[in-house]
Amino acid sequence: MVRTQIQISEEQSKGLKRLAKKQRISVAEVIRRSVDRTLREEYVPSQEEIWDRALKAVGCGRSGLKDVSERHDEYLAEALMDWK
Repeated sequence: MVRTQIQISEEQSKGLKRLAKKQRISVAEVIRRSVDRTLREEYVPSQEEIWDRALKAVGCGRSGLKDVSERHDEYLAEALMDWK
């Protein structure tokens, strides 16, 4: 772990202490979890990651149909009708 130092308001400190006590974890753990949550919510993948994900999806679903590239709109419309 990396040690870091931050400044927060009195109100934030009191709130963190209350939350830590309620959850029976340390204030540091509350902060780590908050940072993790923020990073997940704000995460923007790099172009390389986007391409890697797209390439992993290629061929993952097989329908057995040989003409999907030509009749994809028809198959989609059919699937939507079945879904309704």
